[in-house]
Amino acid sequence: MPKLGMEQKRRADVINATLTCISLHGIEGMTLDKVAEYANCSKGVVTYYFKNKDFLTTEAFKSFLAYYGLKIESGIEPAMSAEEMMEVVLQHMLPPYSEDTDQKLNVSQLDGVDKMFIPYEDQGKLFVQFFSKAMLDRHLQEVASKSYERDLQGIAKIMEYGNRTGQMSVEDSHSAAYGLMAMVIGLSFFRVAKVPPDKDEDNRYICEDYVRRLINRGGV
Repeated sequence: MPKLGMEQKRRADVINATLTCISLHGIEGMTLDKVAEYANCSKGVVTYYFKNKDFLTTEAFKSFLAYYGLKIESGIEPAMSAEEMMEVVLQHMLPPYSEDTDQKLNVSQLDGVDKMFIPYEDQGKLFVQFFSKAMLDRHLQEVASKSYERDLQGIAKIMEYGNRTGQMSVEDSHSAAYGLMAMVIGLSFFRVAKVPPDKDEDNRYICEDYVRRLINRGGV
């Protein structure tokens, strides 16, 4: 049993270790023993919080998906324009390419949202691993569905705000948000698969163009 008062930190360490392990070895290659090694704890500590690999995988998936919403929420301020809010959304949902291998993965809020971080390469690997698994796992599908529904609602609210203030022109905010989310997911897969766009640059410009059209030239 973990030391008294260390529960939250130990649990966070295990989740971070699980995500690191999945990024390096895949879900199939992730074991409780490896997670314990990365978390610098015993296997008993891992099973104290997460009774088996399936449960641990689900909780890690939830934390991975929640990361994006938390980062977006913390970056949006009431005084921002709709365009600035959408820039924050894209900054986290489809981040620009960066060489950040010196920074460690952390999806825990214990030290503040600003300390939460998933390296660029890890984001792509984890995305593919989890969604490949979710294709055959109904429970993981439900986790993804609930998380993305919250994200869709949040993006749609920004678009509705843009409409009310005359900053955007969107006929159906939910459909426009759905289209943006679909783009992000598809472009994320293309990034990992090394499928470049015609312009041979970071494919996030496709999402930026989509949002720019909503702001500058009316709805889609």
